Amino acid sequence: MIQLVKGTKDIYGAEVKAWQEIEGKMRRLCETFGIGEIRTPAFEFTELFVRGVGETTDIVQKEMYTFTDDGDRSLTLRPEGTAGAVRAYIEHGMHNQAQPTKLYYISPTFRCENTQAGRQRQFHQFGIEILGTYSAAQDAEVISVATALLEEMGIKGVELRINSLGCPECRARYNKTLKEFIGKNLDKLCDTCKERFEKNPLRVLDCKEEGCQAIIADAPSVLDCLDEECTAHFEKVQAILKENGIPFTVDPKIVRGLDYYTRTVFEFVFDGLTVCGGGRYDMLVEECGGKPTGAVGFGLGIERLMMILEKLNGPLADAPERDVYIGSMGEAGLMRAQALTFALRKSGVKADCDTVERSVKAQMKYANKIGAKYSVILGDSELESGKVQLKEMETGEAEEVAVADLVEILKEKCGK
Repeated sequence: MIQLVKGTKDIYGAEVKAWQEIEGKMRRLCETFGIGEIRTPAFEFTELFVRGVGETTDIVQKEMYTFTDDGDRSLTLRPEGTAGAVRAYIEHGMHNQAQPTKLYYISPTFRCENTQAGRQRQFHQFGIEILGTYSAAQDAEVISVATALLEEMGIKGVELRINSLGCPECRARYNKTLKEFIGKNLDKLCDTCKERFEKNPLRVLDCKEEGCQAIIADAPSVLDCLDEECTAHFEKVQAILKENGIPFTVDPKIVRGLDYYTRTVFEFVFDGLTVCGGGRYDMLVEECGGKPTGAVGFGLGIERLMMILEKLNGPLADAPERDVYIGSMGEAGLMRAQALTFALRKSGVKADCDTVERSVKAQMKYANKIGAKYSVILGDSELESGKVQLKEMETGEAEEVAVADLVEILKEKCGK
């Protein structure tokens, strides 16, 4: 039997219903915040991600699904959502519209990495990207979107951690300071961090190895290397968050895993698991061929969100529910049941009927399994008399109604 590819998952039943509810909340929230949806292709030219995400990142170096097409062009399945949104912003001249441009996406994303709980090779991201402003107020608004969503989901105990990486000049100063500090213990770093030390020492702070964590525990803070303008920007972000009543912790060790971040970066952490992360990326639009443009956004893993919801609320239960089941006996009864079911469905009533020629007893068992609120059985005698027993499944109570009035009666009972 051909099975699932490692790192992928089928979503169905109660789980897909939960996903639909979550995605619905995301879409409604974005509408409230004035954020419009964008749908970019599942693959782009590889160069977009190399330039946009950064050559020194684990994503580009180890995790991308890259292939060459018939035209000898290098293409890559989307490993994250920001670069594609930025490419679309530039290509379609969105900077000519009213600014800032506010975009969101709910997209499958692909990374060839070790699978574990909450981390798949095909996973799904909800992300927002706000382009066209350098204001600290926009950083705070983006954070407020994630805060509002997690509150809407009923998730308590989430910790917001924020930091600032400063502008490129601040970052260069900090890289120099950090290299001097880490260089004293270079031989004690893991092999990955030894590579990072040469190419991007800031990434050493993101290492989860215990030995590296012990070394960087006393590392100098990036906040001490910020210039006056970047310090003022970060202080304004904090002031707005406080004004909005959004609690946070300043964590100088947060650097995020992508090279394009500048100034504000943040993570929402639940029980040690990062469920949402993002920040400002003021250099990315220009790096991808556009004009200098301030931008900020975040990405949220839906699989991780589902893990948290199940941990808080328990396993998902498959509880199907239908409004009515139209049972039948005989050929004439089956034909009329089909027509009534179709009419009810067109009216918005969740109706079902027999299509596999079960016995009446089996049909009633099926009606119970699908959670039907009401049921009727149509046979020759019911069609001849024009009357049928409408049964409320939970109580067992039945009332006689006219077959001709059945659609209208059920529409009223089901609030349609």
